[in-house]
Amino acid sequence: MQPMKNLTRRSFGAMMMASVAACAQQVPVTAPLIPEPDPFLDGYGPIEDDGYVLPGIPLRYLRGVNRRMSGIYNGESGPNTIDIDPYAKFLYHVRADGTTTRYPVGVARAGKSIRGMATIKMKRHWPGWTPTQNMLRTEPEVYEAFRGGIPGGLRSPLGARALYLYRGNRDTYYRIHGTNDLESIGNSGSAGCIRMFNQDIIHLFDQIDVPMQVFIRSPEESRRVDPENYERGIELPPKIISPEDLLGAEAEANDRPPQFDAA
Repeated sequence: MQPMKNLTRRSFGAMMMASVAACAQQVPVTAPLIPEPDPFLDGYGPIEDDGYVLPGIPLRYLRGVNRRMSGIYNGESGPNTIDIDPYAKFLYHVRADGTTTRYPVGVARAGKSIRGMATIKMKRHWPGWTPTQNMLRTEPEVYEAFRGGIPGGLRSPLGARALYLYRGNRDTYYRIHGTNDLESIGNSGSAGCIRMFNQDIIHLFDQIDVPMQVFIRSPEESRRVDPENYERGIELPPKIISPEDLLGAEAEANDRPPQFDAA
């Protein structure tokens, strides 16, 4: 279990990953070479989930503040809420006792983000995905090939879990969800949804009940609450994926539905 930390802005900003140097012993040239196992941070190693084995997150994607942390909440949302800062690229799960878990997220490109209040009314294991009509209209070069949708599983862009955001009884079509696009976490690059490492969305999913209120900060609120991390990351161009990679016969043969009743 990770130690509890006071999550002040400066203590977050000062955190850096430590490097470890190792010495190799000489071995006979005839000895087989045994590869060193990949090191993973606590909570980011490979996991088994609903019949799948999800790979661990390489250290290069978890540098500095771009990782899950727990501590004291210093934001402006109330208890038992989700507080999202799309400009600092963080999501906070605010608990009743004033503590929080902060997760790094990937967010929308400029002009495509949701703002203000919403409510999580549904949550799903290994959800399927269908592009919205707005996605098809505004970026057909990215989404048209996937008009028919992708079933839940390893190919789904929504990853291992999804939390569905509503306003009243209206689905906003914005989601908090997992992703295999590791580069996007800590940056802007999606069409509007909030992306998380699969390890993080699984962790968050298991911590919350629905309905749960969500607050998405404005630029002014982000600058006021977390000026050190305001506009963290870069804006990535749309990632165009070949339909063959997700819908081709080989891709379909290598995937299968999740086993929700797996031990």
